[in-house]
Amino acid sequence: MALSNGGVIGTDNDPTTAVKITSFTSSGTFNPVDSQCNLLVVAGGGSGAYAGGGAGGYRAINPHPLPGAAVTVTVGAGGASVSPMGQAALPASYAANNGSNTVFASATPITSTAGGGGGAGFTPQAPDIYPMHVGKTGGSGGGSTDGAAGGAGNTPPTSPSQGNAGGAGSGPVPSTSAPNGGTGGGGGASAAGANVPSTSAGGTAGGAGSPNTISGSDVTYAGGGGGCAVNSPGAPFAAGAGGTGGGGQGGLASSYGNGPPLGGTASPAPVGVPRGNGTAGTANTGGGGGGASYSYNADQPSGAGGSGIVIVSEPAGTWTASGVWNMQDQYQYKLDGLWL
Repeated sequence: MALSNGGVIGTDNDPTTAVKITSFTSSGTFNPVDSQCNLLVVAGGGSGAYAGGGAGGYRAINPHPLPGAAVTVTVGAGGASVSPMGQAALPASYAANNGSNTVFASATPITSTAGGGGGAGFTPQAPDIYPMHVGKTGGSGGGSTDGAAGGAGNTPPTSPSQGNAGGAGSGPVPSTSAPNGGTGGGGGASAAGANVPSTSAGGTAGGAGSPNTISGSDVTYAGGGGGCAVNSPGAPFAAGAGGTGGGGQGGLASSYGNGPPLGGTASPAPVGVPRGNGTAGTANTGGGGGGASYSYNADQPSGAGGSGIVIVSEPAGTWTASGVWNMQDQYQYKLDGLWL
């Protein structure tokens, strides 16, 4: 007499499917096994200058169609660190750097735009060049200094939005001394960088990033960089924290002639002005870099932006089974073209 399970004695376990997750922390090629996926694409964050750098654009697409051919994946680098006070005379040499775009080049390509660099300010070589105060536009915008509005985010626009604006600085525009107001934080994926109160010469926090569980863990991406604390006669001011999701901390400072530096290595300064370096955005989060604190003729570096990432989750990507197959199921899978 034939057995009801098709001839197998023992437990009959049907095959199941499990999600296939592929992560790209550098550029490469993706080979699909399914016709659609959930997709996360994060661009490289912008570097800080005095103000914090904006986070790289953040795009979560659920679902996204996949082609039957290989897909080129380009993961954007973070913007390179700069030294706002210690560079040569050309403005471009101390402007903060945007990150680089991240692209998933499927038949319907998804591009996340690089984060914008943070605003600079006065330098001995080129004082009061107003455009330098303004944070750059990008996936999220860089923070600004000296009363300028923060750099615009979600540029170019996407829906849903890929990022937010940087925070505005405080103080007159244009400045008449090294930035004599506070410095804004860079924008993040879920919030703008904080604006600086008009009475403060401190740095403000970078905008918060966005959490995502596509990797199998709850990870937050694309936080903005914090603005630096400006040296100002009379009292120290706090530096801005990096936004959750890999944003870098702004550099610390204390008042003029007030002893050793806080948060950085000492550099010669004619009036003993301490300074601090900005912290880099975290790699593969798209976090913006922190701003560097001001000091006369010091070569203090800002924080570089964090590199981007691409994560692809295919819902039915991997077949698993116990190894026990009944004959009826095997025959049916063969007919369906699923038995290899």
